[in-house]
Amino acid sequence: MGPLVVTRQLVIPAHELTWRFSRSSGPGGQSVNTSDTRVELSYDVAGSDALSDLHRARAVQRLGDRLIDGVLTVTASEHRSQLRNREAALARLAETLRDAIAPPAAPRRPTRPTRAAREKRLSSKRRRGDIKRLRRTTDDG
Repeated sequence: MGPLVVTRQLVIPAHELTWRFSRSSGPGGQSVNTSDTRVELSYDVAGSDALSDLHRARAVQRLGDRLIDGVLTVTASEHRSQLRNREAALARLAETLRDAIAPPAAPRRPTRPTRAAREKRLSSKRRRGDIKRLRRTTDDG
């Protein structure tokens, strides 16, 4: 397979990806026991030349619990064919890396609820309380 396109700026060359294949559980009938359809795709995040220093630092920090010695591994075994599992693993790796190198979100600026929002909240609480009060039985008997 060719290079992995993560973003327009980030393309991982095929020689930096490591493939492993094994027998898969799940759908496949009798061919499950004979064909190696499960796919493991590994990528050395810490030692990659494709990532810039900033992207590498972000990825290592955000993927810290998923990395083993700086290597990110994704698996795919949901399809019956090895080719479709390879495509699924590539898509999963690209999505994981895209999320890992994305710039941090802008910090939240704290705001206060408007007067109309407060009044709307209190009126709905009052209305709900009235409904519950009308459901009660009274012992005027």
